[in-house]
Amino acid sequence: MRIIIATEINQFFIEVGTLETVLEIKRKIEQIHAIPVAYQILTVCGFELLDGLDMEDYPIVSEGTKIDLTIKPMEPHIIHHPNKMQITVKFSARLINIEVDKTDTVHSLKEKIHIIDNTPIKSMKLFFLGRELNEDFRNLNEYGIREFSEIIVFLKTTNRTKEPPTRKLSFVLQTSSSLLNAATIPLEMKDTSTVNDLKQLLLSRKILPVDDYLFIHRQRIMRDSCSLRWHGVENGDQLYVFKGTVSRSGYV
Repeated sequence: MRIIIATEINQFFIEVGTLETVLEIKRKIEQIHAIPVAYQILTVCGFELLDGLDMEDYPIVSEGTKIDLTIKPMEPHIIHHPNKMQITVKFSARLINIEVDKTDTVHSLKEKIHIIDNTPIKSMKLFFLGRELNEDFRNLNEYGIREFSEIIVFLKTTNRTKEPPTRKLSFVLQTSSSLLNAATIPLEMKDTSTVNDLKQLLLSRKILPVDDYLFIHRQRIMRDSCSLRWHGVENGDQLYVFKGTVSRSGYV
């Protein structure tokens, strides 16, 4: 499909495939316009496009979509090792920042967390963008983890079948410009509530008219049958709602 890449001073067209990753698109831009990949930030509708994802992960991107390209200022005096990156590890009540290698495995990340925070490795369950990092020997970059990514840590109990206690979440739902004049709606739900529960709540309160909707959290489409906890939603987070459905061919 043909999309528009817009900078502050001009815009140009580029052909991309639905299975092309954001990183591959950035490389095309680098080849054509000599803008280094490391200094490119691509956004659409306020969402930053993440390097490890492809166009099928962003159903709001279709033929003729305009993607904004922001060029980060180059700072030659800062020396940054190309294989190192800073990530944030988030517990229920605290945050820690960790420097990792892009080739680090999930298990080596758990070891670093253990060294810094003394959390038992066997007690950790790590999540990124709602997806559990459940294969210890996969590299972090295989999960799409990059500079400044946020990893959420759940701690297992001694009873492996026991889930963390249910808690209430306060979050904000932002509608698109085609819904309710881009309203901001504060909501409170249990973290075990599913996205479908959220949808039914909005319909029952007549906040949204009866229609098909999809929800987005941290640049990822949310699954109807999965809970807010599964998606990594935390207090104060912002969710977005758009009209439409997701099919194999993209956003409908």
